[in-house]
Amino acid sequence: MEKLNFLTAGIPIISEKAGYKGAFIALKDLNLDGMELEFVHGVRISDDNKEIVKKAAKDGFVITSHAPFYINLNSKESEKVEASVERIVDTARVASAVGGFSITFHAAFYMGNNPDTVFEKVVKQFEIITEILKKEQVDIFIRPETTGKGTQWGSLEEIVRLSELFDRVLPCVDFSHIHARTGGEFNTYDEFAKSLEYIGEKLGSFALENFHAHVAGIAYTAKGERHHLNLEESDFNYKALLKALKDFNVKGAIVCESPNIEADAQLLKNYYLSL
Repeated sequence: MEKLNFLTAGIPIISEKAGYKGAFIALKDLNLDGMELEFVHGVRISDDNKEIVKKAAKDGFVITSHAPFYINLNSKESEKVEASVERIVDTARVASAVGGFSITFHAAFYMGNNPDTVFEKVVKQFEIITEILKKEQVDIFIRPETTGKGTQWGSLEEIVRLSELFDRVLPCVDFSHIHARTGGEFNTYDEFAKSLEYIGEKLGSFALENFHAHVAGIAYTAKGERHHLNLEESDFNYKALLKALKDFNVKGAIVCESPNIEADAQLLKNYYLSL
């Protein structure tokens, strides 16, 4: 990508009643760069809305997509694993068809299993996912997301390791999730810079030039994430993060998941541009 783009996680609040068409009008008025399609409960979007999103992508808006939350590639029930694979594949199909940049999702839960065992199970399912998409010529980045609780598979190290094994698989780095997962650590310029350096070393500069991240304020306990907050209501050090992203010349998509999605997306973009 040519620059760092700032997206809302879903339709902006001010245009909720106007649907997708109103969303892109609002994003333009807000000087924001795109939107993450939120397929929270299922991959559902009408043909008319697909055309609206496709046109927006052609007009320069960056489109990403979040797959449904009902995904667990380490489920003990084979039918749930198969359904999870299908949800990921369906999300990739739709997002690719509308000109999307990448998709993301929470890949798995540990379910009390050894992390190495879970990793191998996730790898096996990614082999299936990537093979289906390759056969169908669906060309889009597939991105497991760093997760916010210790019970969820998805540390930065696990996701980078997985990304090393597959073409078109890269991390979605949710910086707020890592902050919550570590119980309030991972909140300084040096820690952010170290994570970007790590990604660059393991996956190459391409990964930093085609980045996908989530940012929000976040509430957490010793067990990890509780819920999202607006940035100014949280302790998340977004200014240090943006400075690190600027210094490493990161390009791609930063998706704001705060409750006030467009306000905090603007806050992030305006501070970034001021650096």
